[in-house]
Amino acid sequence: MASDLSFVEYVVEQIAVNCNISFKKMFGEYALYSNNKVVALICDNQLFVKPTDAGKEYVGEFEEASAYPGAKPSLLIQDKIEEAEWLSELIIITEKELPKPKPKRKKASKK
Repeated sequence: MASDLSFVEYVVEQIAVNCNISFKKMFGEYALYSNNKVVALICDNQLFVKPTDAGKEYVGEFEEASAYPGAKPSLLIQDKIEEAEWLSELIIITEKELPKPKPKRKKASKK
């Protein structure tokens, strides 16, 4: 089941309180970006934040789940989506710990 755009926009609005966040539709679901890093996924109207040591410490007790079959486990955020300050801080903490994305290689032009 694909996620509703209204749910995605609501989550992004909550996070945007304190950080620069954007989203992109991918395979019927959504990836959330902070400073060009994928920090979370929204699948089936559920928020999955990439797990980091600092993020896990910030969350405290957490539930891990896979966003889709075969995906690595992520932090499943359910009860605190409405807490904009808390959610924004989690995204900021997560983004700081994730590595910078690898630069994309330029495609060779065909002649």
